[in-house]
Amino acid sequence: MKTLFLTLLLASGLLPAATRPEMLVSSDWLSGHLTDPKVVLVHVSATRAAYDAGHIPGARFLPQGDIAVTREGVHNELADVPVLEKVFEGLGISNDTRVIVYSDASVLPATRAYFTLDYLGHGDRTALLDGGLEKWRAEGRPLTKELPAVVSGHFTPKLKSEIVVRMAEVQNIKGSGQVLLDVRQASDFGAAHIPGATNLYWMGSQQSKDNQALKPNEDLMKLYGSVGVKPDSRVVTYCNSGMQASQSYFTLKYLGYDVRMYDGSMSEWNLKNGPTEK
Repeated sequence: MKTLFLTLLLASGLLPAATRPEMLVSSDWLSGHLTDPKVVLVHVSATRAAYDAGHIPGARFLPQGDIAVTREGVHNELADVPVLEKVFEGLGISNDTRVIVYSDASVLPATRAYFTLDYLGHGDRTALLDGGLEKWRAEGRPLTKELPAVVSGHFTPKLKSEIVVRMAEVQNIKGSGQVLLDVRQASDFGAAHIPGATNLYWMGSQQSKDNQALKPNEDLMKLYGSVGVKPDSRVVTYCNSGMQASQSYFTLKYLGYDVRMYDGSMSEWNLKNGPTEK
């Protein structure tokens, strides 16, 4: 039945060129690679309370604030490249490292870390743990409070600046054929949004509010197709400050779509443009 569905999607032109399964790893996969010297596991969160209470063995802690900073009143902007280089080297990441990211209460810190590494040119060697810490814990897998021994890596950024959309481009996006996707809740979108945007709440791609695992691919493709995302669409995601938008960025890229992110999001837009479309 699944094969038939995918065949119909291909025939109808509703399927992107190729999904990217390497961007998502299961808890089974991770369990078999916990001691792999070429894999660095990173627990990303705003605070380290959950990490200190019990993290996946070998995981290094990455504070969200080390990679997403406030700049000129705009929240959660990419930190400067030399700062990011130092942060990831400090985690033991080198150019040939396979990086697995996860978070605890919300998937957003992990997808924000993925977006950051993708910007630095390391996205093809980075993956998200599907379901994060909560799924790992629910399956009864091991946790530890021990801190791993970390040897600094040698990381050379190769910037993919094209994935970060600037405000000037967003101001001209209406009528360009690109899909500007506001991924906030419908109530936020209804209150005010960027002209030309369409709305699809980012959490709709998860199994549930509490289950961070992604829905099956065919469900995700139907979901995005319902708001006009086509195989040849260029999609630009945004939210309030570039956190929620990073989850939709990740999911769309995983599905094979051409996707970018407006990192400044409503934080910058409201600061510099005043009232927005309702």
